[in-house]
Amino acid sequence: MTVVSTLSPALRLPTFDDVRTAQNRISGVAHVTPVLTSKTADAMAGARLFFKAENLQRSGAFKFRGAYNSVSALEPDIRRTGVVAFSSGNHGQALAYAAQLFGVSAVIVMPQDTPAMKVAATRGYGAEIVFYDRYTEDREAITRRIAAERHATIIPPYDHADVIAGQGTAALELIEEVGEIDYLVAPLGGGGLLAGCALSAKALSPGCKIIGVEPEAGDDGRQSLRKGEIVRIPVPKSIADGALTTYLGQHNFPILKRDVHDIVTVSDTQLIDTMRFFAERMKIIVEPTGCLAAAAVLHGAVACAGKRVGIILSGGNVDLKTFNALFNGC
Repeated sequence: MTVVSTLSPALRLPTFDDVRTAQNRISGVAHVTPVLTSKTADAMAGARLFFKAENLQRSGAFKFRGAYNSVSALEPDIRRTGVVAFSSGNHGQALAYAAQLFGVSAVIVMPQDTPAMKVAATRGYGAEIVFYDRYTEDREAITRRIAAERHATIIPPYDHADVIAGQGTAALELIEEVGEIDYLVAPLGGGGLLAGCALSAKALSPGCKIIGVEPEAGDDGRQSLRKGEIVRIPVPKSIADGALTTYLGQHNFPILKRDVHDIVTVSDTQLIDTMRFFAERMKIIVEPTGCLAAAAVLHGAVACAGKRVGIILSGGNVDLKTFNALFNGC
């Protein structure tokens, strides 16, 4: 286990004011996704649950918020030279779509094992894809090389102030719609969504406890929060392909360390059970990563009986073949 340095004085940490600015930038472009409820889910958790359905967001995940906000924030002359990012899928799709809307080029560095549907969608939005082996190659080095060759701007999937601010608009909308909540539970990969949502929750619902949820196999966030500094782990293996990060972002961790109450984990089996619940009882498709927060609440990893709980369903990008195999235990 390797410890990575945390905060550089040069970093600009986002604030809730940045989330409000992001809300203005994405207004009329990103969907204001619905907040769903279920009496069955409430009974299972013994709590009042509010599901923010980012699986219904443009490009199929919350990532569109941060991607569009980041491209929008660029000066026109800088934006014109294009953008580049590394992504396991959802950020790549979102950035490709945002770039298409602005009429600029996008290159996405993706793992070779990225689900086919996410690859097809990213290409469909007009991006060029460069594949790499997530177990043997350095995605950040590849991205830096491409950016230097093409004079493009790197927009990373989570370790970026404008990305974090954009993701925070999901919790902002949730709390503005349902009022103050006792808990906010969100998936945790690199930390962009959780950090952004923490900024919104602390500003709009100060008494709220903020909980991050990781796959059991990839608990670098939980280790980092307990140790007080960023911890790097080997590449994890889980069906939650959007949360297979090996360390938290330097822009994210100071926010998580300050504002997050706890980080918990769930198993792949629990993720599959939660996918099945959403399909059978709520009639929606949520990808494994998108089920992280809900699985923690519905399977008791978060003790929230009698409370009002906001839950971020972060995405719905799972191809039907994979969904069917997971659903039927194949």
